[in-house]
Parts: sequence; C-alpha cells; structure tokens
Amino acid sequence: MNIYVGNLSWDVTDEDLRQAFAEFGQVEAARVVNDSFTGRSRGFGFVEMPEKTEGDAAIQALNNRELKGRAIKVNEARPKGEGGRDRRPPRPGGFSRR
Repeated sequence: MNIYVGNLSWDVTDEDLRQAFAEFGQVEAARVVNDSFTGRSRGFGFVEMPEKTEGDAAIQALNNRELKGRAIKVNEARPKGEGGRDRRPPRPGGFSRR
C-alpha cells in the first residue's frame, strides 16, 4: 500500500517517517520528497507498507497527529495522474514569437 504524507515539517527525514509508521507494521520504504534545486523538503512524502490492513491502521492513527511540531495529513496515495497537475486538461493558447 502506498501512503501519502503531507504537511511535513522541513525537519522530517526519511528515517522519521519510517519510525512513525513502523509501529503499525512493516515499512518497505519511506521517502520525503525534496526539491531538486535546493535539496530542501517539499513538505510531503510517501511510505510503502506491504500489508493493506497495517497501512489502513497507520492512516487512521497518524492522520492529524503531530510529527516534529506539525499535524500531518495521511491518506492512501492516488496513482499518478489522478490528482494535481496531471488531472487538469492543458490550457489553450500559449506564447508565440513573431
């Protein structure tokens, strides 16, 4: 099960995510997404747990719980293309040079 974790403090590390979710079961991967230019956290991350029941328990327990001073948002991750920028149709027009 792939889990989205949002509203992360800039101080949260991959290991912090792993530890928070490990109390609910096996964690295959935990990753805070960083900006490619600055290397700074973008404020969200993903956790992979192989067992759906353990993942669901973690979501229920950790959603809105404080982690390093911020209430995190936790829910099942949507497949790429079902949210955010990928979902919106392209806008017509654009810039053209003359």
